[in-house]
Amino acid sequence: MTSSFTTIGGSGTTVNSLPYDTMSSNGQSSGTSGANTTNGTAGTNGTSGANSGINVASSLSTTSAADLQTTFLKLLVTQLQNQDPTSPVDSSQMTSQLAQINTVSGIAQLNTALTSLSSQLTAGQQTQAAMLIGSNVLAPGNTVPVKSGAASPFGVQLTSAVSNLTITVKNASGVVVNTINAGAQSAGTVPFNWTPTDTAGNKLPDGTYTISASYTDTSGKQYAPTTLSSAQVLSVIKQADGTPGLVLSNGSTVGFSQVASIFPNTTKSASTSSSSSSTN
Repeated sequence: MTSSFTTIGGSGTTVNSLPYDTMSSNGQSSGTSGANTTNGTAGTNGTSGANSGINVASSLSTTSAADLQTTFLKLLVTQLQNQDPTSPVDSSQMTSQLAQINTVSGIAQLNTALTSLSSQLTAGQQTQAAMLIGSNVLAPGNTVPVKSGAASPFGVQLTSAVSNLTITVKNASGVVVNTINAGAQSAGTVPFNWTPTDTAGNKLPDGTYTISASYTDTSGKQYAPTTLSSAQVLSVIKQADGTPGLVLSNGSTVGFSQVASIFPNTTKSASTSSSSSSTN
């Protein structure tokens, strides 16, 4: 009984296959997979020693799922052709090997499908984001520009309903100029239209004001929810993670998923303005 070496693919990679019997009467080998025999003496091509250390698994790691499956089946057929007839391969082991290669192939195909789906979703988001160019949006921010006596809309993002939402407005010097008692509000995006006046009802000058929001729960613990500023979408860019980003007129760039509200240049908010909700 001798061993044979099988050459796989065009690269000439040689792997050792199972032993096979010399069944003929003159002692010649019944296998023909690369062994050279003369007068019953089995010989090899002389290259097995140099190639026996090749890591076949490593060389196959960069191939496609189809190539990997084809190579595996070739190896399996070669193994069956050169098995010892008196001790054949266990059928349960062969079934297990087939199941393993099918699992690997299935995972590779699933990864390919998911990658394609992710690319399609990203492309769809970029198209949707491009449709926002020219629109006004509410996105995370704390600035409220006042121009010609009118303030830009703003908002607050609430993760749960609250009973005592308060908005604090400060001028460029950091001085509190107004406090808006918004009262009970439901969870979600709460938009506001604010008439720019101070606590005494006096008209505030043009400029950029900052806002902060707060509320307390039933135990008296205070929270600061996310505030939202309005700005116009100027353009759309591709961010480092591949998702679309919106370049806003206030100089910031926000992710498409961070947009809390979309509205035209003139908006009517259902929220309470400071003229009816602020207190001295």
